[in-house]
Amino acid sequence: MKNKYIFHTRELSEKEGTLIKAVFGKKALLKKGFYSIEIEQVITVEQLKLLREQVNFDINLLPSSFKGGEVGLLVTDMDSTLISIECIDEIADMLGIKPQVSAITEAAMRGELDFAASLTQRVALLKGLPVEKLQAVYDERLQLNPGAKKLIDYLKKSSIKLALVSGGFTFFTDKLKESLGLDYTLANTLEVENGCLTGRVTGDIVGAKAKAELLKSLASQLNLSLRQVIAMGDGANDLLMMDEAGLSVAYHAKPTVQQQTDIQLNHSGLDAVIDVLSA
Repeated sequence: MKNKYIFHTRELSEKEGTLIKAVFGKKALLKKGFYSIEIEQVITVEQLKLLREQVNFDINLLPSSFKGGEVGLLVTDMDSTLISIECIDEIADMLGIKPQVSAITEAAMRGELDFAASLTQRVALLKGLPVEKLQAVYDERLQLNPGAKKLIDYLKKSSIKLALVSGGFTFFTDKLKESLGLDYTLANTLEVENGCLTGRVTGDIVGAKAKAELLKSLASQLNLSLRQVIAMGDGANDLLMMDEAGLSVAYHAKPTVQQQTDIQLNHSGLDAVIDVLSA
């Protein structure tokens, strides 16, 4: 069985082409918006690491069990994956406490803190914030990551369902579902009293386990096997759902996540997932 490598770039310079040929023993072939090579042997981790350090695009080995044409569901994280911000950090900025909250967020995403406990701690710091400040975060600070719209359009055209799962908040996932036409969302609900945040969430906290459970539930509802599902994220609380999926994608992710995933995107936008689906 041949091993398929993807080079996430639309153009290769002569130098880059030479570097690739020296490692792989053959030229990379231009596909639709990316390059690829199929070879019998597997390139060593050291060789691939060295090559990646010499180019400014992502290189990935596609698992032999993955069939892009059979994918029926993509489950993605929201904060720092589909969108460019961590919503809770920007909410905290409205209270002048972003550095304190961001430090907890970063530690949780690296897997150094229990996610549920860290979320409870961070949300408690938001007590008293007027709810209209959430709208200000959405209007003024929330942006999609590069390539998001192109990926979403491709998924719709290909009849692939898209689920947005987040340890963040329904205030943002609901608005994104409506504006982008997403199929499913799951997130935490911030408790509001008298027009202000109480510093609590309602119901069970949506964390790593809930994300993984939703992935499995949606696959079952859609009559898909787990190998027909892609999971994408950037933080440690995405790893459980990534373990369940047929293909895991780390998007500009923490090191611990990159080490445990099939595909790593560090230079590319989200539309590089299209390369994986069409390779």
